[in-house]
Amino acid sequence: MIAIIVFILMLAIGVPIVFVLGLVGLSQILVSGETGFLMMIPARMFGGIDNFALVAIPAFILAGELMNAGGITDKLVEFGNLIVGRFRGGLGYANVIVSMLLAGSTGAAASEASAVGTVMIPAMQKAGYDKQFAAALTSTAATMGPIIPPSMPFIVYGFAGGVSVGALFLAGIIPGILVGLSLMFMVGLLSWRRKYPIWKVKYNFNQMMELFGHALISLSVPVIILGGIITGVFTPSEAACIAVFVALAIAGLVYRRLSFKLLGELLLTTGVRTAVILLVVATASIFGWVLAAKNVPHQLGEWIFGLSTNKYVLLLILNLFLLFIGTFMDSLASIIILTPIFLPVIQKAGIDPLHFGVIFVMNVVIGLNTPPVGVCLYVTSTVGNISLESLIRGIVPFFISMLATLLIVTYVPPVSLWIPGLLMP
Repeated sequence: MIAIIVFILMLAIGVPIVFVLGLVGLSQILVSGETGFLMMIPARMFGGIDNFALVAIPAFILAGELMNAGGITDKLVEFGNLIVGRFRGGLGYANVIVSMLLAGSTGAAASEASAVGTVMIPAMQKAGYDKQFAAALTSTAATMGPIIPPSMPFIVYGFAGGVSVGALFLAGIIPGILVGLSLMFMVGLLSWRRKYPIWKVKYNFNQMMELFGHALISLSVPVIILGGIITGVFTPSEAACIAVFVALAIAGLVYRRLSFKLLGELLLTTGVRTAVILLVVATASIFGWVLAAKNVPHQLGEWIFGLSTNKYVLLLILNLFLLFIGTFMDSLASIIILTPIFLPVIQKAGIDPLHFGVIFVMNVVIGLNTPPVGVCLYVTSTVGNISLESLIRGIVPFFISMLATLLIVTYVPPVSLWIPGLLMP
């Protein structure tokens, strides 16, 4: 009980989640008087990150940074315009398509919001779209990054729950596409109501072939990753390392955008982002250790299961809880902490852990666009030079479309399970 109270209080006063997780464990040990456990904290922290699966995290981060630095975003914007620019609101559709294609290379929402927002928000404004619409769409579309493989949250969920990362990657494909389609539906609805413009730039045959070529190059990364995992040629961690070499070849040899100075900056950025993630994983392992020692996961699981034994009602309760958690807790931290708590509950209710993993990740990425800790909100607000208040108002219709998609994924399991069952039976 002390751990939970300290946890809530520190989050309420704005203490960063990485310190909250460590200090909660420390406070519980001190209050219990079992100071001998203090000697075990460093071992628990290192033990929490001593897993081969986590090697994929820095590799996928670096691959995404290389793809973004390679200038592929600009080419994908032109490709998106080629496909859907002739429709009303075409730049809005292109925004979603670009985010969907980049999701297959970056696996992270914040970097995707920054890369796409830098290009698309000014372009949409110049074409006659209002800034609120452009920024809100960019911010919500970026959440496809952690759903469409590769995905950092899927890696962490697989690590925390003992679920195949390769199967999780496959399970995220259709839900990620559905998110994109739901956002495009909302773009079409709002574009007709607000009379947004039609993109009138025309391309000749050679330009069209060039843009298709660039799109195929960008798709090579997820194809290699998934193809290698499905065929058993390499593990997800090995796939991440191969993705780095492919991205390096694309950025350095195809687009010739890399220099030794830029590569050094990308490596530094990757190191910093990796350190942040692994520190959260390490301190979360202390928090989870303390909760397990006090039997909190079992008690909380029994309490949740006591609310209803109907799995459909249980899924609704878990969705509401996870949406609430996503408003104030870091996505990776919530996955590490809550996965061991919820897995026994959902397995007891007959819910597939793979299906639940997709539901879990979709909930936490929706939280990336909800205050007060919505990372995508802050990134897009900065890149688009728009106030948070205006951005949040603009996100509401897109937020509704994402919730509708979440309900479909929750209550129609084949949406998540069909591809893994087909390719990895």
